Amino acid sequence: MKHTFTLLILILVLASCGGEKKKNSVESVLESNSLETIRQKRAELVNEQQAINDKIKQLDDAISKIDTVKNVPLITTFTAKQEVFKHMLEIQGNVTTKNLLVITPEYNGILTNVYVKEGQKVSKGQLLAKIDDGGLSQQLAQLQIQADLGKTTFERQKRLWEQNIGSEIQYLQAKSTYESQIEAVNQLKQQIAKTSVRAPFSGTIDDVITEQGSVVGAGQTPLMRIVNLSNMYIETDVPESYISDVTKGKHVTVEFPVLGKTIETEIRQAGDYINPANRTFKVEVSIPNSDKSIKPNLTAKLKINDYTNEKALLVPQSIISENAEGEQYVYVVNNKNNNEEGVASKVIIKTGKTQGDVIEVLEGIESGAEIIQEGARSVKDGQTVKVINPSKD
Repeated sequence: MKHTFTLLILILVLASCGGEKKKNSVESVLESNSLETIRQKRAELVNEQQAINDKIKQLDDAISKIDTVKNVPLITTFTAKQEVFKHMLEIQGNVTTKNLLVITPEYNGILTNVYVKEGQKVSKGQLLAKIDDGGLSQQLAQLQIQADLGKTTFERQKRLWEQNIGSEIQYLQAKSTYESQIEAVNQLKQQIAKTSVRAPFSGTIDDVITEQGSVVGAGQTPLMRIVNLSNMYIETDVPESYISDVTKGKHVTVEFPVLGKTIETEIRQAGDYINPANRTFKVEVSIPNSDKSIKPNLTAKLKINDYTNEKALLVPQSIISENAEGEQYVYVVNNKNNNEEGVASKVIIKTGKTQGDVIEVLEGIESGAEIIQEGARSVKDGQTVKVINPSKD
């Protein structure tokens, strides 16, 4: 009976405490809408917060006494090692070909016949079109008759002269007349040959510009365009500062953004003339085009290997700083212990060429040096540092 009574009292006390706690909760205080009650609750919470802050400070003080590396900067490093460094000069160029020509006539007249159409493949020397010769063929026939007669006269006079019959002057006059007639025939044949338009090289008729029946002028009227896509190349201008590095035979990577295509090739010709207007020289890069997908005037991006170092030491440009004297420097870690703690040392370096986000170090560090990467700009010379996640290379 006594134990039952004690248990009953305990239950009533707990219920009272729970009720009191609920009564003093932030929600219930806000529901009371009483300014005095809300202010009292706020004061209680502020006091509790201060008590918690005091306890946190006690814990921090204890940690600072136990953790001796609390103020040591945490950094990451990488190991410098020799590797092949290929510097690429990036420029833009346009595809062209020496076998791209707009054909114009060599004779004035009416374009009587066009024997080819667009897209047709032709061979060098093939007849493409014909221009009316304006009666030259009839003149040639008459001259040929006269030349035949002159030949007969000359041959007879020659036989007589060999038999000592007749005078020398008669022989020479017959010879001169015949030779003049032959020359006239040949000249007229050359003129008539100009009325035939022939392919200057093998290729494809890309466009027929002038239609049959049109009047054309020598050297003025464009008749058709012919192109050969087999001998393509890229021509570009390179700054004169690269004249000793960009030479014939250097490797080139060519990208065609429109085609999504990349090819490996080389420089086939580097110019010896510096253009005084823009201080550049011409470079030609050969382009293999077996599938004929590359067209004239297509834009290309070129990466020319102008410099190679087989044993280069490379570092990210982001870790390099510069002092007041303009000297570049990085930090290395020396005397590292088993806890990955070491001393940061400033090292003055001399740099070379850059490529992307890395730069070549020519002097100042050796292969195997442990260089600070993350945290490089926050450490000081001689400061103790702790390496986390060190390079495994």
